Parts: sequence; C-alpha cells; structure tokens
Amino acid sequence: MDPTDPQELTETAQSVLTFLLEAALDLWQELLRPWTVYQLAIAAAIFAVAWMLALALRPRLGDWLRTRENWPKWRLRIGLIVQRRMRMVFFVAMIWVVYYVMREVTWPSRSILIGVLARLTTAWLFIAFATRLIANPFLRFIARYGAWTWATLSILGWTDEVQGWLDSVAFTMGETRYSLWLLVKAVVMMMVMLGGARLLTSASSASIKANKDISPSMQVLAVKVLQVVLFGAAFFIALKSVGVDLTGLAVLSGAIGVGLGFGLQKVVSNLVSGIIILLDKSIKPGDVISLGSTFGWIESLGARYVSVVTRDGKEYLIPNEDLITGQVVNWSHSNEFVRLDIHFGTSYHDDPHKVRKIAIEAAKSVDRVLSFKPPVCHIVGFGDSSVDYILRFWITDPTGGLTNIRGNVFLALWDAFQANGISIPFPQREVRLLDTEKPAEDAQN
Repeated sequence: MDPTDPQELTETAQSVLTFLLEAALDLWQELLRPWTVYQLAIAAAIFAVAWMLALALRPRLGDWLRTRENWPKWRLRIGLIVQRRMRMVFFVAMIWVVYYVMREVTWPSRSILIGVLARLTTAWLFIAFATRLIANPFLRFIARYGAWTWATLSILGWTDEVQGWLDSVAFTMGETRYSLWLLVKAVVMMMVMLGGARLLTSASSASIKANKDISPSMQVLAVKVLQVVLFGAAFFIALKSVGVDLTGLAVLSGAIGVGLGFGLQKVVSNLVSGIIILLDKSIKPGDVISLGSTFGWIESLGARYVSVVTRDGKEYLIPNEDLITGQVVNWSHSNEFVRLDIHFGTSYHDDPHKVRKIAIEAAKSVDRVLSFKPPVCHIVGFGDSSVDYILRFWITDPTGGLTNIRGNVFLALWDAFQANGISIPFPQREVRLLDTEKPAEDAQN
C-alpha cells in the first residue's frame, strides 16, 4: 500500500467500515434473541450483587489492612489492589459459578454470552493486576488498554480479521515492508523486552548493592553498565524479532553519533568524566567534599552530574567534568578522620602552660571530638594584646557538620576559661584630643 495514494486510502477506509458494520450487525442480531436478553439480565443482576458486596466489605478490608503493620510492602500493595478491584473480583467469581450451573441445567447455547462475559472479565481482571507491576504510568496505561483490546478480540474471535486489516495498511521502504501490524508487534515486543530488562536490572542491582565486597563507586558503575547492556539488548532484540532490518539502523546510528559528537561535546565530556570517576574511585556516594564554596556530601553519582547535598538542605548538581578538572577536597577519601583547627588568644598575665592544659581538656569534653586521637594546643605567636594559640582536634563524622563542632569547642573553651579565671583580651585604643587653640596663640605672639 502507498500511504500517499488517495484511492488506496479510500479502499482501506471502506474495508474498515465494512468490517465494523458487519460486526455491529452480528452483535445486534445476537442481542435480539430472547435468551441473549435473559443472559444480559442475569449478568446485570450479578453485577449489582457484586457492587453491593464490594460496597459493604471494602471499608472492612481497608481497616484490616491498616492493622497489618508488620507486613512487607508487596503484601500491602496486593491488598490495596484487591480492595480497589473488589467489585470485579466478586463479579468474576460469581459469573463463573452461574455459567457452570447454567451449562449443566440448560442448553449450552443458552449460556454462551455468560461464558463470553466470564472470559472477558477474567482476562480484564488478570491484566489489571499484572500491569500494576509497571511503574511508569504512561507505559502502564498503554500496556493495560492494549492488552484489554487484544484479549477482547481474541475471545470474540476477531483477531484474524483485525490482523489482516492491520497488515494491509503498509508501505515499502527499500526491501522491507512496514505495516501497522508490524508496528503493533514491535511495540508489544519492545514493552515486553524492556519490562523484562527492568526486572532483571532491579534484581541484579539489589544483589550488587548488597555485596559489601564491592566499593560504592564500583557498585554504581556496575549498575549503570548493566542497565545500558540490558536495555540496549532488549531494544535490538525486540526490533530483530519482528523482522526489522537493522543494517540501515546501524548506518543511521553511526551518522547520528558523528553529529552528536560535534554538537554535544560537553555532554559527552561529562559522560566520559563520570565513567572515569567511577573507575578511579576518587569519590563515591557518602563522601564529604568541598568544591569552591560548596561543602556537602555526595548523594548520588549520575551519568552527567554528581548530586551534592549541603547542610542547609540544598542539592547541587555538579557536572562530572568539574570534578575531574577542578580541585576537589575529599574529606573522607582514604579514611574518615578529619582534623579541625581553631585559633584563640589569652592575656599575657595567664600562664601558657595552664592555658594549653585547660584548652585540651575543654576540647576533650565535646562529644564528637575523638579521645584516641587527643587534641593538641600550641602557641603560634605573641600578638599585640594576646598570646595566640592554635587548638587541633579530630572527628570522624564530617557529614554532621564542621561549623557546629567548631562552635561547640569554642563554647567549651569559654566555659573552661571562665571557670579558671583565664581572660580573653581584646584590642584597646586610647584616643587623645590635642589642644588646637594653644598653637594658634603662640603663633600670634
């Protein structure tokens, strides 16, 4: 079929209209039969009973689920799905009972419609439960309604007619013939393969992250590589399974790759920098880093950027290239020990030996200061109005903040100095006012 030929498009539209009219006519003739009306009335009564049962039992099931505090999340999720679909669950259960009873007590032809409704509602219910595994709302919508459509056509016996019509709407490109049926198969296979790849990726990433022998950076790299391999394989396998020639696609992807290499140099640079970061293990999730004025801990490593969360809750997305080319301070690269320095001064009247001892004891009294790496205090100079000291101490939790621990040590120093009579001097200035009138009188004399 040539999609630009108006005559062929008109013939296709006429064939579709004829098929729909014939299906509607068959359905109308079936509905005019007396036993068909009886079966529809029975199905309506079953639906009313299922609706009333669901209306009465749904709140009770919800209250019971709220008491299941120790249940895992997947059980609670299934319980919520059953609660939302309770009317359909009751309807499916009752209509199958009615169908088997009618098949035994009456003619088989008088329960055909009940059987069709039982199979349709069962298929719809199963699809509704199965598609809840798809996390993406758009993909779940497409999968659910696509599966419902195909299940309905299969149960009603219209698959051959619909498949023939979809296959008739086609065009040829080179030696390959593309049709709507091929497109539908490709979409279905793509969704199935990508769904399988997603499940495998989730299961494998959970196993990788649970392995304590693998460093955090290598865990991220392994998960990223696994995602690329599985999703790429799913894409190409899906296309190949429906008969799409991948030769032209390979040539096209090569041309696109050359264009992207020139147009997206920064993006490619960030991608390569991200791989280098993961391979050389210079930073990893949980590390505390400083880059310029940004100080925080690494939340996650992405393909293009690194997420750094600061103490005030801000999340900075730093490009990977900046971490490779810039100077980064990793406070927890090789170990978790961090040394902090604070400066203070005391009066010349205070004994420096006593001051050093009191400062060390004050620093030890702060919770986060390490005792097995004891603080030290040294004189660093004689100032204009004070003897200057430096107090050094160690911590192992920089993610808990640096400013707050410095503040706690300063406060401990203040309390200790007040208790021991140590004074903290401050600069003093003496201002003298000159007598400007006396020189003027001397000049006149």
